[in-house]
Amino acid sequence: MSSIKVSKFKDGPVRKSRVGIIIKKTVIVIASFIIAMFFLMPMILTVSNSFMSTTEINANYGKVFATSNSGGKVYISDVVKLKLIPERVTGEQYITVLFKSPDYLFKFWNSVIYTVPIALLQILLALGASYAFSRIQGKWKEVLFFIYIIVCLMPYQVTLVPNYIVADWFHILNTRWAIWLPGISSPFAVYLLTKFMKRIPKALYEAARVDGANEFKMFTAISMPLCKGAAFSVGILIFIDYWNMVELPYILLSKAENLQPLSIFLSKINAGEVGLAFAVAVIYMVPCILLFLYGEDYLVEGITTQGGVKG
Repeated sequence: MSSIKVSKFKDGPVRKSRVGIIIKKTVIVIASFIIAMFFLMPMILTVSNSFMSTTEINANYGKVFATSNSGGKVYISDVVKLKLIPERVTGEQYITVLFKSPDYLFKFWNSVIYTVPIALLQILLALGASYAFSRIQGKWKEVLFFIYIIVCLMPYQVTLVPNYIVADWFHILNTRWAIWLPGISSPFAVYLLTKFMKRIPKALYEAARVDGANEFKMFTAISMPLCKGAAFSVGILIFIDYWNMVELPYILLSKAENLQPLSIFLSKINAGEVGLAFAVAVIYMVPCILLFLYGEDYLVEGITTQGGVKG
């Protein structure tokens, strides 16, 4: 009887601890859901509002452009009410963007033409440069890598003037090369991949050297396979960065509007294009979302891999 009483006495705290754990997990899940909805709300509003009619969009958001001046400051003339569910669902905005106005599709493909080569070639060049930085010893290497870090810390606004001067000197202003060359030669990927390659154990290279492998063989057989996840992770960041670029094409392609990417249109929305902007924004988000979903495993692998040994 005493043993039975002890077991019953012990079950009470155990059950209370389990209930407490369940309550904590429930609170964490609810809080996470609320935070996620808070961050996803702009995307949800964009998708839902893209199915609104032009009349409804102008009635809801036309007030944003009806501003009034007071003492040199600009104010929105009335309260704007965000609407999640359209009164009448319609696809007229998408019909206009996809079929009636091909300019938006041309600008979309301009974005693809700029971003894909920049991402691929920057990664390709960065892999070779990162291998050299991680394998070659010398003071000049440290100085050069320090210069790379300084350039990485500079924002677009600082490098716009040098890019403009160099593009003008090479006579490539208002051409695609004015966007390609600065993007391909960006040091961002070199910095990240160098830090990753330095974590690869030297024993792997020494074993390959004993087997008669040269530097090129070690680069293609050891460094590149181990850096696949990191390279894809950096590629996603580069793609998203240049997919959303505004300053560089706005300055370097100022006289070639037919070559400007879709991001320029989204940065210059006026009162008559609000409805189209919602549909264009949804289409504009699709490549980044698909790329993230496809490369999610590579992205996680690139974050967790530590030079050939997963942490």
